[in-house]
Amino acid sequence: MGKQEIVRDIVRRLQNMQGGTQSFDGGTNIARDLGLDSMAVMDLVMELEDQYDVSIPLDKIAETETVEQLANLIVSLQEQMEA
Repeated sequence: MGKQEIVRDIVRRLQNMQGGTQSFDGGTNIARDLGLDSMAVMDLVMELEDQYDVSIPLDKIAETETVEQLANLIVSLQEQMEA
């Protein structure tokens, strides 16, 4: 699955978390724009880890701000596993 598909998947998950009332894109800041608390972010991360069969390190989560950065991180972790 390519990065753009992952971005769309994350956007869909965020829209579901927000009740489908907001519009998101790759530049959406997950914490600031959405006001998600740490538990909601961890729920999202665990869903993504299961979906994409990766383990996202906690320090990387703290460094990740936007939807696109999160998608890039997932792609990078997948590539590391394949290497």
